Amino acid sequence: MRNSDSSFPASQSRLFVLVAGEASGDLLGAGLIQALRERYPHARFAGIGGPRMIAAGLDAWYPAERLAVMGLVEVLPRLFELLAIRRDVARRAIALKPDAFVGIDAPDFNLGLERTLKRAGVRTVHYVSPSVWAWREKRAAKIGRSADRVLCLFPMEPPIYARHGVDARFVGHPLADEMPLEPDRAAAREALGLPQDAPVLAVLPGSRLGEIARLGADFVAAARLLAERIPGLRVVAPMANAQCRAAFEHVAGASPAVTENTDATPAILVTDGRAQEAMFAADAVLLASGTAALEAMLAKRPMVVAYRIAPMTYRIVKGLGLLKTERYALPNILAGRDLVAERMQHDCTPEALAAALQPALERREIDPGLLAEYRRLHLELRRDASRSAAAAIAELVGPAVPAGAA
Repeated sequence: MRNSDSSFPASQSRLFVLVAGEASGDLLGAGLIQALRERYPHARFAGIGGPRMIAAGLDAWYPAERLAVMGLVEVLPRLFELLAIRRDVARRAIALKPDAFVGIDAPDFNLGLERTLKRAGVRTVHYVSPSVWAWREKRAAKIGRSADRVLCLFPMEPPIYARHGVDARFVGHPLADEMPLEPDRAAAREALGLPQDAPVLAVLPGSRLGEIARLGADFVAAARLLAERIPGLRVVAPMANAQCRAAFEHVAGASPAVTENTDATPAILVTDGRAQEAMFAADAVLLASGTAALEAMLAKRPMVVAYRIAPMTYRIVKGLGLLKTERYALPNILAGRDLVAERMQHDCTPEALAAALQPALERREIDPGLLAEYRRLHLELRRDASRSAAAAIAELVGPAVPAGAA
């Protein structure tokens, strides 16, 4: 990593400072850098990013993994380090006077940084809105005090910001650009070594260890219940990383079989990554609420979306009115109606999950009406997100300046 700003001599070419803190942000940032370079061929890029952003041309002051910390307990031991990094990035950015600063997700780190830079006269953009449509809508006004413009992945988000006088643009979702309109189930099964004629359930209990701890045992138990009822059921469980794999395999091994009949206790194919392939291959998907539900919708698969948080936390959130939605699954929120089954909190039990999944696994073909709605939503989100985001930033920055211009 370069730790000086000497690589940026005075020039009239455009300069963008970007900060991304996770793998998903690194992917968004790499696409944005490429799209901005189409508009500004001589542009320079600096800040914090991962390998994809660095490969796209980012001069990385720090690697993205330095910011990849989640949860209060995990953050506390590194709080002073994170604050020092944020101060250093602010100092560098103010000294360089970039044409725009783009904070990519990571709101806990980026929004405070954006606020500092905005006060110093730097144009600020926040790319990926926090879920203001789900809870704490008043955050929208606070975000507007940090960012000159918010780039939103979902169409229902800009109207919420508009109610708080914040400039927000819907740019589309990169997953909708990336994933095919017509997924190839046969090819996915061949790639995963799954038989073409067997019923297949994909199980995704989350990409965080806490989610696997809360949901994994119930998901495994639901799969075993379904194996009693559906002959030949195959189960595939893609894991986000080695830690998640170990945690899930521990849960699966510790979970008691539903029956003593070992033929009804399915072997679970656990894969490293390959979530989209697993969804393409499946007849139905059981998953934790979050972005995975969007992926399953784009994969055109029936699904059951489940989640559970600590009962006390749930009562506090509901009691204070912080939770603004009665729907949790992204397909349902996007459609404005119930497309897919949700099993939340006390409804998230093996019996309830299995009962909701069984019809799709027995039918093995998606309902035509559901497929049509999935396709409509896919097309609504398919907006060439990286180029749309670059266009929204270019409106703030202005046209390209020829290299070497006075």
